[in-house]
Amino acid sequence: MTSSYSTDLKLELMVTGENAGTWGDKTNTNLNLIQQAIAGYEAVTITDSATTTLVMSDAALSNARNMIIKFATITLTGATTVTIPDGIEKFYIFDCSAITDANNLTIKTASGTGFSPTTAGAASPKIFAAYSDGTNITEISLNTLGGTIATAQIEASAITTSLIADDAVTSAKISDNAIITALISNANVTTAKIADDAVTGDKLADTGVSPGPFTAANITVDAQGRITAASSGSAGVTPGATKIALFANGPSSGTYTAPSNSSSIQAFMFAGGGGGGGGFNGQVGQPGGRGGYGIYYGSTPSPYAKAYSVGAPGSPGTEGIGSFGTAGGAGGSTSITDFGTVNAGNGGTRAGPGTQAPGNNGNQPGATLTYPTNQIDFGLGIHGGDAGAGGNTRGSGGAGGAGLLVIFEGAGS
Repeated sequence: MTSSYSTDLKLELMVTGENAGTWGDKTNTNLNLIQQAIAGYEAVTITDSATTTLVMSDAALSNARNMIIKFATITLTGATTVTIPDGIEKFYIFDCSAITDANNLTIKTASGTGFSPTTAGAASPKIFAAYSDGTNITEISLNTLGGTIATAQIEASAITTSLIADDAVTSAKISDNAIITALISNANVTTAKIADDAVTGDKLADTGVSPGPFTAANITVDAQGRITAASSGSAGVTPGATKIALFANGPSSGTYTAPSNSSSIQAFMFAGGGGGGGGFNGQVGQPGGRGGYGIYYGSTPSPYAKAYSVGAPGSPGTEGIGSFGTAGGAGGSTSITDFGTVNAGNGGTRAGPGTQAPGNNGNQPGATLTYPTNQIDFGLGIHGGDAGAGGNTRGSGGAGGAGLLVIFEGAGS
């Protein structure tokens, strides 16, 4: 009976009584073949857009028998295949680090489907472990291995920002007091992140104004609407004010009648702010415009009775659910007949197709005095004509601020 050859490594299987005088040579050949299978390394050149066939010859060193196969430097431009013979059961290490565009490569048995040696997110392919079960070649990847990756196995700085999902860092993962002031960007503490009534008097900067009552007050207001200076004045100074005669929030209307001993009035007039547009599907709505603001002076010859109207706030735009939301509504103007009118801010546009734009700010034609903002603080924490905020990606916009009218009566003669 003649020798046969093993299925996996093609070793010569000699029968008793055969190969007299050559057993030593043949045994050494078999040992070299086993050595190649468990420790062999060979560089293999493959052909772009073609099939390269690795062979396993009976009783002879062959490239398909090597444990480690390194593919020579090449750029693959089309579908390229490397095959090993069917029927081989063996472990392999394929070094693909010199291949460019390895997504075009497939490593497989002659009749199997195999695998493509690509690495998601990596600039170049790496070194791959795989095994053949005689029918197909299967990659041994990290996500198929058992065991646990503990903290000690992760290098310092190995987990970069790009590897952390946006929704992976939850509140439960953040220790109490872990986020310190130095880690918060100044630009990230926006109005939308401050709850209503969250900023108390203790958190406001001291303006240097001594607390207490003032009569016929002379006041100085800064760009943030704070009273930075105040002193008591004297009666009879025109257009000085001696008392508040009317204080009305919008929407409201009525008739102001000056007393017979009043010679003049000073009116602080705010129009309503525009509402913010509604958000939709990853887009934010635009904010509304601020209501106009101005200070008006005028005489009040007796009898003096004038109709007034205080502007309503602009309505908020609705959020888009299933369809686009709506734009914010315009605020209402504030006026005193034959005295002055301040115009309202427009609503912000909704999120969606078309031009996105915040609402226009209102104006104050003919005002005696204006300031760069309508956030005038009378020491009562009251503002008029604020702009409504735009809705977030799936939220309604904010309502505009209501109009405000404050009338100070001048001293009598």
